[in-house]
Amino acid sequence: MLTVNNLSVQFGKRILFDEVNTSFTQGNCYGIIGANGAGKSTFLKILAGDIDPTSGRVFLEPGKRMSVLSQDHNKFDEHTVLETVMMGNKVLFAVKTEMDALYADYKDENANRIGELQVEFEEMNGWNAESDAGSMLSNLGIGADMHYTLMADVEGKLKVRVLLAQALFGNPDVLVMDEPTNDLDFETISWLENFLANYENTVIVVSHDRHFLDSVCTHISDIDFSKINHYSGNYTFWYESSQLAARQKAQQNKKAEEKKAELEEFIRRFSANVAKSKQATSRKKMIEKLNLDEIRPSSRRYPAIIFDTEREAGDQILHVEGLAASVDGEILFKNVDLNMAKGDKVVIFSKDSRATTAFYEILNGNQKADAGTFDWGITTNQSYLPNDNSQFFTDGDLNLVDWLRQWVKTEEERDEVYVRGFLGKMIFSGEEALKKCTVLSGGEKVRCMLSRMMMIRANVLMLDEPTNHLDLESITAFNNSLKNFKGSVLFTTHDHEFAQTVANRVLEITPNGVIDRYMTFDEYLDDEKVQELRKKMYI
Repeated sequence: MLTVNNLSVQFGKRILFDEVNTSFTQGNCYGIIGANGAGKSTFLKILAGDIDPTSGRVFLEPGKRMSVLSQDHNKFDEHTVLETVMMGNKVLFAVKTEMDALYADYKDENANRIGELQVEFEEMNGWNAESDAGSMLSNLGIGADMHYTLMADVEGKLKVRVLLAQALFGNPDVLVMDEPTNDLDFETISWLENFLANYENTVIVVSHDRHFLDSVCTHISDIDFSKINHYSGNYTFWYESSQLAARQKAQQNKKAEEKKAELEEFIRRFSANVAKSKQATSRKKMIEKLNLDEIRPSSRRYPAIIFDTEREAGDQILHVEGLAASVDGEILFKNVDLNMAKGDKVVIFSKDSRATTAFYEILNGNQKADAGTFDWGITTNQSYLPNDNSQFFTDGDLNLVDWLRQWVKTEEERDEVYVRGFLGKMIFSGEEALKKCTVLSGGEKVRCMLSRMMMIRANVLMLDEPTNHLDLESITAFNNSLKNFKGSVLFTTHDHEFAQTVANRVLEITPNGVIDRYMTFDEYLDDEKVQELRKKMYI
């Protein structure tokens, strides 16, 4: 379907890809992974023809159509929502545009051309195109009342859905998507997962959403050492098998037969887990294709995120009563009651991200509530990772060692070796620890904030969208750390896997009250009574 031949990409002295040869076949979904800066987005742009490689070529089978999820949210502002979706099939839209123009200025000499266009249009199922586009928009939560709205008048988060519908429209042979779940809610992501799991053509996707990759991918395409290697299976299989292979590589004295038996047992166990999940209905039953010989150690570096507590908290963690907040007269949430017990790990959830951020800001004394009270248990100490951390990185005189020193508690901790130890755990080693705090990327800032939280050693953690800007390696390490954390956690995330594996309780805050359930996140989303209640809460 799609072949890459001798592809090389070099920027100055930096080599991103070196003589890459690979192919993407029909019916498979490939999740492109790689460390930050490995070239994931660059590779997708090359496939789409937006940039040229230094050498080599990309070959798409003749007669096949590629569709790319647009990253330019303002590109179609002069078109209606429905037109924008139909433009996803460029050939069909060009035929329709020419035909409409000839009809608008009808002349007898154009009759033959109109007839040719009608035949072509019918062969592409063009007469059903508008209804197909409308149906796809409705599935993505964009009702018929918006279909003829100009894109310039559509809010940003809904534009993302329109552009997604555009990419999916017309059953493209190759679908290329860079971070398609960004700015989508859990329900829309679930719809997209189901759509792609049953999609019969080729999908190539970059995503930091592990649940999404696990739900849709038949293969993981790993960018490492300037090459791209395909591995059968989803992200979890790739991650766990590469970790196992790395452990085995370190076990020099272990016999080959024992290692082989261990790998085979791992595949059997993984196969059994997948057979019980939604993935069992995936279009390609990837388990049948898992190959023992493919398993290799990864060269990835995973940060060592370990949250210790200075002291153990008592039974009373947090009591919230009648809390309310609004912005410019618009109610964000009201009547929020919460009695948080020791060991609770609560995912704070809302359809409006302003509501969850306001909730954390109030609990941290940075914002005043409209009504209600909250009280922290006397044995608790809290640490907060805000959604916007810019206020922590304003002093251009501070390098990372001096920046982290601001939160030490003893003279012994002020020692540079001690501070560098914390930074080293977050992959700031050597000269990187002397970088100025004002020149950091978004992901580096979050890793610094995690170092700060580790140093504070709080027994209650508050995390507002903690996975924003982090790469897959950091997200995975962070997720594992929170599962093992002995204290209590309040967190908000768009990462489904994070929510499902960390939380034992869901608290949804709405303009009309609160829904509070001791259940996993998946159980919450699947509970019919909860869904009925949710509909009423947002009216």
